[in-house]
Amino acid sequence: MLKFAVFLKPYKKESILGPLFKLIEAILELLLPTMVALMINHGVGKEDTHYVWQMGLLMLLMTLLGFGSSMVCQFYAARASQGFGTTLRNTMFQHISSLSYADLDKFGTPSLINRITNDVNQLQTAVAMLIRLVIRAPFICIGAIMMSMILDFRLALVLLAATPILAVILYLVITKASPLYRLYQKKLDKIALVLSENLTGVRVIRAFAKRGAERVKFTTASDDLTQIAIRVGRISALLSPATLLVVNGAIIAILWIGGIHIQYGALTQGEIIAFINYITQILLALIVVTNLIILFTKAATSAARIQEVLDTQASISDVAISGGQPHTDHISPQSTVPAISFDHVSFGYNPTGQMALSDVDADIYPGETVGIIGGTGSGKSTFVNLIPRFYDAVEGSIRVAGIDVRDYKLKQLRQKIGIVPQKALLFTGTIADNIRWGNEHATDEEVAQAAAIAQADEFISSLPEKYDAPITRGGLNLSGGQKQRLTIARAIVGNPEILILDDSSSALDFATDAALRKSLRDNSTHMTVLLVSQRVSSVQHADKIIVFDEGRIAGIGTHDQLMSSSDVYKEINHSQLSTQEVDQ
Repeated sequence: MLKFAVFLKPYKKESILGPLFKLIEAILELLLPTMVALMINHGVGKEDTHYVWQMGLLMLLMTLLGFGSSMVCQFYAARASQGFGTTLRNTMFQHISSLSYADLDKFGTPSLINRITNDVNQLQTAVAMLIRLVIRAPFICIGAIMMSMILDFRLALVLLAATPILAVILYLVITKASPLYRLYQKKLDKIALVLSENLTGVRVIRAFAKRGAERVKFTTASDDLTQIAIRVGRISALLSPATLLVVNGAIIAILWIGGIHIQYGALTQGEIIAFINYITQILLALIVVTNLIILFTKAATSAARIQEVLDTQASISDVAISGGQPHTDHISPQSTVPAISFDHVSFGYNPTGQMALSDVDADIYPGETVGIIGGTGSGKSTFVNLIPRFYDAVEGSIRVAGIDVRDYKLKQLRQKIGIVPQKALLFTGTIADNIRWGNEHATDEEVAQAAAIAQADEFISSLPEKYDAPITRGGLNLSGGQKQRLTIARAIVGNPEILILDDSSSALDFATDAALRKSLRDNSTHMTVLLVSQRVSSVQHADKIIVFDEGRIAGIGTHDQLMSSSDVYKEINHSQLSTQEVDQ
């Protein structure tokens, strides 16, 4: 947890002054029992009303001063803890945003959400308690013991004898609770995963009448979390009563021994009352300490989970692997250098497992429209995802404009590429806002032109608000085809040198798909276009077609060339087209 102290640097003043004001409150609180003893011995015992009033007013003043000090500490603690949490949360978000797809897959979205919210909140609370109570509670315990020793050393030995018993109790609770807190966080991640799947896939769940099955799954995950929480609660619940038992046992012993001392005149009534007050202060402080121990045990678990994320180095970074300088040269349509070149590339999502791509060799030249086709799981999407460097190849190299993609700054590389992913995802805002994701400085005319090329202007013009029409979360108020056309427009508006359409017309009817392809041909003469599709009709008119089969290239050529040379391509054609269409 000490590693996170760096996030408190901007709040040094609050972190220092807060405990100091709390210390002032603790000192004043420790003086009160002694003043009570003086009031009883010299005021009540001697029937001196003036002395009683004098001491009473002084105690009231000390109480008000202590209250003010406590409020100042509370203010500083709130300011420091909230600032700490905000800074840590922002740092985590920035770090998570820099991680590659592979790094994100390792943690999972629900777990990352829990870590950046719940775990950060735990640390935030721990910081607040650190400033408010970590100095005060031990100071009260030690100070009360010292004050009681001044009153009567022999009685104070009873408290000292109880200390090792309390230490053993604390040790046992911590060692038992810590592993359970870690397990609790994992169960919390599991329930977040189930909840995320249910909320995201609510339409599918209802369509297949699976609400009952999903309810059982959620109940099971919730019950697992509840069982761990109960186990943690039972162990934590033992701490307070065990502490009370030991301290109250000490109080009984002190009252018994103190009564004997009073009988023999070795101790006054005021002193025994002060002694009992100090014991009560110790008891209350110990209860606070036990709660702090539980809190910091939770925080330590959360800190380890957060540190695990922050320690994860991005597997893909802007640092050039081969030591070259970042390049921003444009891909010239007249260039003889391939716009994209794969040189014996192999890739696996799990490096020790089966390869998704094996020994892929391909050259794509500037201005070409290239169709990429193959069966499900053949490696089409993996192939195009390696170009913008969402993943790094395990073997071989990928070059854009003759330069290894690892020698580009990520931003510069991805500015050359417009990609439309398989899953059409839109963001809350307006239609124009979503299209401008591809170019935030695009004018209204450029936005409209991109929408026209993507065949989206027809449905946009029918909306009352036109380009200012709102889009709800994920584009749920649009059809699948409408979302796909908007994501295509989003990629086109950035005027990329390479345009990748990853099965992005699957929800379009054949007429719209054909119009989209024609529009792209007419308006993308300067662009290198990659069309990933499972439809033969979408790629057969491309300048070149790359056929994938089980992670390998099964053929490269035009439609006519592949019909005579690639059995895989012929099989795909026969499965989709009629005999007359194939012969044509």
